[in-house]
Amino acid sequence: MHITLEADYAVRIVNCLAKNNVRMDAKTLSAQTGVTLRFSLKILRKLVAQGIVRSFKGTQGGYELARPADQITLGEVIECVEGVITFSRCVDNEEFVCTCGDSADCRFNKAYKELSQMVREKLYSITFAQ
Repeated sequence: MHITLEADYAVRIVNCLAKNNVRMDAKTLSAQTGVTLRFSLKILRKLVAQGIVRSFKGTQGGYELARPADQITLGEVIECVEGVITFSRCVDNEEFVCTCGDSADCRFNKAYKELSQMVREKLYSITFAQ
């Protein structure tokens, strides 16, 4: 099981902002994180929309964390680009049709829900200040 490249890049970008603790332009963020400028801008738009990062226009513009690094979690950043973290498609997905019949009766559904919750709890316990 892997997180997507986009989620990995989002984590790198937020970590870079947290580590430097200054407003940075997208080009500098791109260079320091190894993420292409185009992809960085796409991810930054999502991070801004979710209130994780703030953007500023103009000659002194750029990006900075919207909150202190100890108030931003790994889980929040990953879910910003991935959506809710679940171990399987059958967990809390009304559109998914379980081959076991009713997902409430599925012998795997309970395990998947528990695993999903454990992973989410762990990811939400890790901040960018740590």
